Amino acid sequence: MPSQWTKLAVAAGATLATLGVVVLPAASPAMSRTADQAPAGPRGEFERLRQRQADAWARQDGAAFAATFTHDGDMVTFNGDHLRTRRGIAVGMQYYFDKYIPDSTIRYLGERVRFPAPGLAVIVRTTCLVDAGQSDCRDGSLSVNTNVMTRQRDGRWLQESFQNTRVDPLP
Repeated sequence: MPSQWTKLAVAAGATLATLGVVVLPAASPAMSRTADQAPAGPRGEFERLRQRQADAWARQDGAAFAATFTHDGDMVTFNGDHLRTRRGIAVGMQYYFDKYIPDSTIRYLGERVRFPAPGLAVIVRTTCLVDAGQSDCRDGSLSVNTNVMTRQRDGRWLQESFQNTRVDPLP
């Protein structure tokens, strides 16, 4: 029986699709590939970065999580904390992992990628957290996040900014 949050995630995906957002379901091959199976080009690099970040989350490794950001990157957490610089993101995320985030994995429910300028990408993703040993999204963990990606001088893509917002539907 799907949880209330799993049902809400499906409804959120339908709403996003209605608004013209490309939604990839969690079971989509594009969302479940391993990092070495990602397609070529920027979208493949975004998948590899997403997977690196998800792996770091599952290991609760703040430094590895922050390594997907530029040196002067920004991260706004679901509760509004603003973590600044790769080092600040590493320290902040490790603190969250150590004190507040139980063992869990990130489930990707959908995303929209667009390129507003050369070397700049904006990715809006819908995610939830799945607690260790569980199969459904944790109640209250459905989020929409915005990733601003930039191509570096060496051609790699990294996150400049990440904004995470919990979904809290109006009655």
